[in-house]
Amino acid sequence: SGSGKTKLAEAFVKWICANEEQYKLVPVGADWTNREPLLGYVNALNNSEDMLPENGALQLLIRANENLKKPYFLILDEMNLSHVERYFADFLSVMESKDKFKLHSSKSNLNIIDEDKYAESIEVPSTLNWPKNLFVVGTVNIDETTYMFSPKVLDRANVIEFRVNETEIKDFLNAGKEITSLAKMGAAMGNSFVDISKNNKNESDFNNLNIELLEFFAALQKLGSEFGYRTASEIQTLFSKIDLVNPAYSDKENEKIDIAIMQKLLPKLHGSRRKLLETLNLLAQKCLTKEQEI
Repeated sequence: SGSGKTKLAEAFVKWICANEEQYKLVPVGADWTNREPLLGYVNALNNSEDMLPENGALQLLIRANENLKKPYFLILDEMNLSHVERYFADFLSVMESKDKFKLHSSKSNLNIIDEDKYAESIEVPSTLNWPKNLFVVGTVNIDETTYMFSPKVLDRANVIEFRVNETEIKDFLNAGKEITSLAKMGAAMGNSFVDISKNNKNESDFNNLNIELLEFFAALQKLGSEFGYRTASEIQTLFSKIDLVNPAYSDKENEKIDIAIMQKLLPKLHGSRRKLLETLNLLAQKCLTKEQEI
């Protein structure tokens, strides 16, 4: 907590977005038990009216579908204050099935402008695609007030852990730096950002990675902690994109594999020391080089 997770996500989207309509920062509430806080609901007293969420999440989804070349970002702050599977179920399902969001059963759009009633609103279609240019960022803290993520959520995400080391906190205490505005400075890269995210992975570069993953799988399977197809595919995608984020990793294959294991496999391990010790010892042994073993 307080390490800058939300601020980093917010700074990035302000940097790459041309206007504020391309992103929404949505605080998740502990009382979120269904899809309504993100996708709204039909007015029970007037079935031609869709009650849009005040946080703007549905409006963002609609705008992303209308302009597929620009990136759009949904930032869910304190994402695990409620059970993610409850309010985010539609998103998790559509990510996997490539199906559409089902918003209402009317054949025509809701909130169609009738005089001035919906002048400040937005039309809501019955279904919406999951647009390839919509990116979801969640920030979480793990403590006694929050909920752990299920494998179905972790399979669809890359987990980055934030920790502040002694040097960083010392620099901050001695001379805290003022944050300058980065708004729209990277807006010209927005279209390229979307294009890069759609590029297929180059499978010819996965030979060593695949060998390592097979070894991890075989070892983890003996303990009942193996991973599935989705995790393997996501690891390959992550592995193929790291060079684009930081070219310094282009010749550091082992480091890239380490990052993939940390972001995709380790977050799925949680429980008591007795339950985890054997699995963690096995993973640690797999990460040792021959020189270290000697």
